[in-house]
Amino acid sequence: MSEISETRAAPAHPLAGKTMTGADIIVQVLVDEGVDTIFGYSGGAILPTYDAVFRYNDEHRGEDGRSPVPLVVPANEQGAGFMAAGYARASGKVGVVMVTSGPGATNTVTPVRDCMADSVPIVVISGQVPTGAIGSDGFQEAPVSAIMGAVAKHVFLVTDPERLEATVRTAFEIARTGRPGPVVVDVPKDVQNWEGSFRGGGSLPVPGYRRRLQTAMSDSLSAEQCENFYRMLAEAERPLIYAGGGVVNSNGTEALREFADQHGIPVTTTLMGIGAADTTQPLSLHMLGMHGTAFANYAVEDCDFLIAVGARFDDRVAGVPKKFAPNARHIAHFDVDPSEIGKVKSVHWHYIGELTSSLRKLSAYGRRIGFDKDYSRWHGEIADLKKTYALNYDRASELIQPQYVIEEINRLTGGEAIISTGVGQHQMWAAQYFDFKAPRLWLTSGSMGTMGFGLPAAVGAQFARRDRLVIDIDGDASIRMNLGELETVTTYELPVKVVVLNNYGDGMVKQWQRLYYRGRLSASDKSLHSKDFVKAAQADGFQYAVRLADKQQVPETIREFIEYPGPAFLEVIIDPEASVFPMVGPGMPYSEMITGDFIPSRSKQGSREAGPSEMF
Repeated sequence: MSEISETRAAPAHPLAGKTMTGADIIVQVLVDEGVDTIFGYSGGAILPTYDAVFRYNDEHRGEDGRSPVPLVVPANEQGAGFMAAGYARASGKVGVVMVTSGPGATNTVTPVRDCMADSVPIVVISGQVPTGAIGSDGFQEAPVSAIMGAVAKHVFLVTDPERLEATVRTAFEIARTGRPGPVVVDVPKDVQNWEGSFRGGGSLPVPGYRRRLQTAMSDSLSAEQCENFYRMLAEAERPLIYAGGGVVNSNGTEALREFADQHGIPVTTTLMGIGAADTTQPLSLHMLGMHGTAFANYAVEDCDFLIAVGARFDDRVAGVPKKFAPNARHIAHFDVDPSEIGKVKSVHWHYIGELTSSLRKLSAYGRRIGFDKDYSRWHGEIADLKKTYALNYDRASELIQPQYVIEEINRLTGGEAIISTGVGQHQMWAAQYFDFKAPRLWLTSGSMGTMGFGLPAAVGAQFARRDRLVIDIDGDASIRMNLGELETVTTYELPVKVVVLNNYGDGMVKQWQRLYYRGRLSASDKSLHSKDFVKAAQADGFQYAVRLADKQQVPETIREFIEYPGPAFLEVIIDPEASVFPMVGPGMPYSEMITGDFIPSRSKQGSREAGPSEMF
C-alpha cells in the first residue's frame, strides 16, 4: 500500500475503521473539511458520488428539513465553476465543484484557469471512466490530468483507491495554503464504487510543497529588515501603498489597514485588491492602472516610496515597467510567492512570507522606535489630486449614462453590498464608481477577464453570504455567456439582483476600435439587438423584471429594484457611445493617460493606432 502521512496528535475520527465506498469517503472528507455547499452537474461517471451526497443529506437532514451539504445544479459546468469561485471569493473558504467525466470536466477548464490566475481556492472533483478503460477513448473520456495540469495549481488522478481519502484531504490543503488556487481530483468510477476502511485522517506525502510552504510561512522579518524598511520610509516624503489581491486572499486586510493608519500612508489597490482599503476614507485612492482613477495614477507618478503588498506589477498596472512609479527612490515588495519578486519590476527591499504577521511585526517595530514622521503635506497633495482629477462623466446627457446608474445603486448600498461583474466596460465602471468598505465584497474575473463570470459568481456568493445583498453588474454581451444561470437564481429562490447595462454590443471592444482602429467596428456592433432580456428573465421565473430607458426614472426604479425582496432583474438601456475613462493606452505610461472630456488631465491627450503585437 502506498505511503500515507498520518495527522499527528489528531483525535480519532468517530467513523475511523468504518467500511465505506470510495464515493462515501469523498463525501465524508468534504464534510470534515467544512464544505457546506457543492456546485455541480451530474453524469454517468460521477453518479456514485452524487448518490453518496444524496444519502448523506438524507441521513443528516436538519429539523428544518434542510440538507447539510446542498448540491446546487447550474445550467452547465462552467457555471458551476464560477459559482464555486464566487463562493470562495465571498467567504474565504474553498469552493467545491463536482462534475462528470469528459465534457463535464472540460467545461470547467475556464473557471479553473480563472481561479489559478486570480489565486482563488477551489477543489474540482471530476468523475472519470473506470481505471481499466483510461486511454481507450471510452464514452465521455477526456485526459483530465493532461488538460488541467497546465491550468490548475495541482491535479490528482486517483488510481489507487487506498489513497483516495488522503488525496481529497491533500487537495484541500494545497488549494487553501500558500498562494491559493484550484486543485482537480479526477476519480475513476471503479474507485468511487470500491469499498474499504475509512481512516479518518492522513494526507499524501508532498514533502517538496510542504517544505516550500514552511519556508515561506515560517520566515519572519528580521530586525535588520525592519530597520532598512523604516530607513526608506524616513527618507520618503510621499510614500504610497500599492495593494493587490494577495491582501484579500490572505485575509491580511486588517493588518494592512492598521499599518497604513499608523503612519498615515495613502493606499491604492489593483482591480483584485479592491476592498483592501475602505474606499470611503480620505487616504484611499481606490484603483490604479489601465482604468484606474486619474488621481491614483498621478499619485503613483508622484510617490517617492512605493510599497507593493500582495501585488505582482501586472501589465494592467505597470504597463511600461521602466516608467512605472518613475519618481520612486525606493520600492518595497511583500509577497508569499518568491517568483513574483523582481519578475516585472526590480525592487530595493522585499519580504517573502505570510502577510498579516509581517505587517504587524513591522508596525510593532515602528512603535518601538517611535517612528512618527509627518506626512501632512503629502496628505494635502492627495486631497488636491482627488478633488482636481475626480471621476466624472457627461452628467448633462439625455441618455442614461452607466456611471449614473452605478452611483445611484452605490448611494443606496453604501459600500456594504457584494458586487459581482461580468467583463467589459460595465466591469470597469463598477470598479470605479462603487464603494467598498470591506474585503470580499468585490468579485470579478481579473487576470483572465472571463465574460460570463458575473451571474454564476453572484449565485455562489449568495450561498456563501446569505446575510448580504448580492448584485451582479453585467453587460448585454457578457451575461449571454451564461444566461442560463438566471433560472438557477429563481430555482433556489436567491434574492440576487441582476443589472444588465445594455449598449447593444461589445462595448469595450468598440471603445478600443474607436480609439485605435479608426472606428472600424469589426464584429463588435453586432449582437442582441433583438434580444428581449426582460422576457428572458420572466421566462426564467423572475417576478421583478424591468427595462429602464428613461433617465428621469433612474432613482425611483433603482430604489424599487434594490428594495424588492426576492430575485430582481433590471435592464438599463445606456448610451451606446459611453466610454471608460481614464484609460492608459497600450504601451503608454501613466503620464500619457487619456482622461476623456470630463476629467482633467496633466498632459496633452491623444491616441494612436495599436501595433500588431500589443495586448488587448
